[in-house]
Amino acid sequence: MSAEQRLAKLGLELPPAPKPVGLYKPVVIVGNLAYLSGHGPLKSDGTLITGRLGADIDLEAGTAAARQTGLAMLATLKSALGTLDRVTRVVKLLALVRCTDEFEQQPQVINGCSQLFSDVFGPDLGIGAR
Repeated sequence: MSAEQRLAKLGLELPPAPKPVGLYKPVVIVGNLAYLSGHGPLKSDGTLITGRLGADIDLEAGTAAARQTGLAMLATLKSALGTLDRVTRVVKLLALVRCTDEFEQQPQVINGCSQLFSDVFGPDLGIGAR
């Protein structure tokens, strides 16, 4: 099954591809690799999920925000490539988690994005190094 078919089967809606808010490109393609700039938890209505883990939001909300960030990343890829079916492998996922000093579950939060990529691209191709 292709990534586009999986996305449809999962009933996932991609937000609009975010526009740059500084002097950078959202995606740079070099050879057969696509490098994505940083993304945030952009919702389909154009707003961002906000808050700080351990203070304003809990693990479940943080994981959902990481998943939403992954959807924004997929929107950028689809915008640049025309289709997610051109993605053959997730190589690396870098993530930042906004949290209190006491919060210690950053890997579980980031799993929200990793699980999304696994669901869309398959477990062998969708899970990269972190």
